[in-house]
Amino acid sequence: MTDNPTSRDWAGVITLGLIWGGTFMVVAIALEGYGPVTVATARTTLGALALWGLMRVMGKTMPGLSGALWWSISIIGILSTALPFVLLSWGQQYVPSAFAGLSMAAIPLMVLPLAHFFSDEPLNARKFIGVSLGFCGALVLIGPGLMQLGQGTEPLAQLACVGAAFCYSLASILTRRCPPIDPLVLATLTLVVGSVLLLPIMLMTEGVPDWQGARPGLAIIALGLLPTALATLLRVSIIRSAGSVFMTLVNYQVPVWSMVFGAWILSEALPVRFYVALGLILTGLAISQWFSLRKMLIGR
Repeated sequence: MTDNPTSRDWAGVITLGLIWGGTFMVVAIALEGYGPVTVATARTTLGALALWGLMRVMGKTMPGLSGALWWSISIIGILSTALPFVLLSWGQQYVPSAFAGLSMAAIPLMVLPLAHFFSDEPLNARKFIGVSLGFCGALVLIGPGLMQLGQGTEPLAQLACVGAAFCYSLASILTRRCPPIDPLVLATLTLVVGSVLLLPIMLMTEGVPDWQGARPGLAIIALGLLPTALATLLRVSIIRSAGSVFMTLVNYQVPVWSMVFGAWILSEALPVRFYVALGLILTGLAISQWFSLRKMLIGR
């Protein structure tokens, strides 16, 4: 294991940024033919099956699961798969995919105050400034929607995307506090939890899905495989080779790629406030992680 990123690590982190940044565009395409619960359920179930197969190929075995571990896995599964996937799928019916991607950029900044109170990572003055800037960026992003609550569906859809980001943030803290378990096994089991919860909801609300054509159908398959199985492989490989700090570079790419794909492929209109929000959030993220990034980039 090494702390010095190789060219393969750089290629991997760029690929991961592309995959996760393009996820919101692919969700928007899948919604052209399927309901939001079906999109969330198919994504979770296909991802669970792919990771289960990956576990078998890599020789991973199920651990002896205690009550505390099962409880952690269940809560993490709800907060990292079932609930945010539904919130994002529903919200993206009414807001641009770029908005959803920008919302996810705030996750690391949400994690910092949560970690201060519920984990072992205190929030110092520098991190507080970074969080404050990121919060200003989030207000710029959703401010117009907050002013229009009760006047249509779009403001609620914006809150749903931000709510999904908050779910991911809570899941991140709980994952850190989770009893010891192999990361790939944990990722697989959390997707299994999400699938078990969402399947009956899908059948009751939207029924058994039919093939709706190549564009939305292939989008659903891509959602199940690329942001889960392939991304998990890349994530584990990069962290083992270059460290978790190097992985934070993905956080800077996701909102940028979500805006690029939304404008370029889906022809979404991007208001000026999106760019202002992007600048504030990325600046806040850089300030909050300054020393870690400086150490990684200049080696001291």
